[in-house]
Amino acid sequence: MKNLYLKPTEETPEIILDRDKPEFKMSGKSYMEDATAHYIKVIEWLEEYSTGPNDKTVFIFELEYVNTASSKIVNDILDILEDMYLEGNEVKVEWHYFEDDEDMFELGQEYEEIYELPFIFQEIKYDRPNNLFEVD
Repeated sequence: MKNLYLKPTEETPEIILDRDKPEFKMSGKSYMEDATAHYIKVIEWLEEYSTGPNDKTVFIFELEYVNTASSKIVNDILDILEDMYLEGNEVKVEWHYFEDDEDMFELGQEYEEIYELPFIFQEIKYDRPNNLFEVD
């Protein structure tokens, strides 16, 4: 199984699915109109991965914005992760959100209520003097 990497664009997030590491990541903005076509490889990769996952799987969402079409894809990803978790695999979701971004924090909380998955929330604080972001 090959690793999957999608470079970020103005409308699409960076996606890192590396079979050799326990952490997968989706970060950036996601607001393209045809999200299904863009994310089909991600869903297929995760479905294949779920048939023989690593001992531990952590999926990190670090999203700045998600439109309705993209939120459906996040649901699809969480469906796959939940199935893996319910089959007895060690799976958790890390939901990173930028400080003062209540919308993304609340979206993560909504997902946590829907899915039977362990969620960890991490605020990303803006370090104003250096203009850097860092995860707490």
